Amino acid sequence: MGEFFRSSPIASKLLVIVHMLLGVGAVFGGFSLIIDTSGNLLKMPISLLKQSPFNDYLIPGIILLSLFGVVPLILAVALMKKWQWKAANKLNVFAEKHWSWTYSLYIGFALIIWITLQVYFINDVHTVHLVYMAVGLAIQILTLLPGVQNYYVNEQTPAF
Repeated sequence: MGEFFRSSPIASKLLVIVHMLLGVGAVFGGFSLIIDTSGNLLKMPISLLKQSPFNDYLIPGIILLSLFGVVPLILAVALMKKWQWKAANKLNVFAEKHWSWTYSLYIGFALIIWITLQVYFINDVHTVHLVYMAVGLAIQILTLLPGVQNYYVNEQTPAF
């Protein structure tokens, strides 16, 4: 990891930090929703779900924990180490880029979609929605910067 912080563009470092912050927050939030599916632990009334396909916060908690918690944390490490992972490469639509770069785009899009669906289902916008929409956009912008794209041009490294 030391090599990453010495040799990578500042935007790549920021991208890793954003993924880490997203991941840590989502692990906390997702775990909280899983252990208290009523949402009371996070002061989220169950009434917020009345227009959604969910009866409680279990499934949203699982999605939050796994997709926006664990995956961004794995991505943060993968973006730093650039390890090769054949399974991840199967869904990499940008073969010339390292899979972690592509998955960074995926997570940015997924987060924007997730927040948009939340706003749609609760029919209201809260500050947290604006913050996480900005995080999704920041992930997209940082990932698409030319210096970041160039840093993640595919090269062969040991297989994972």
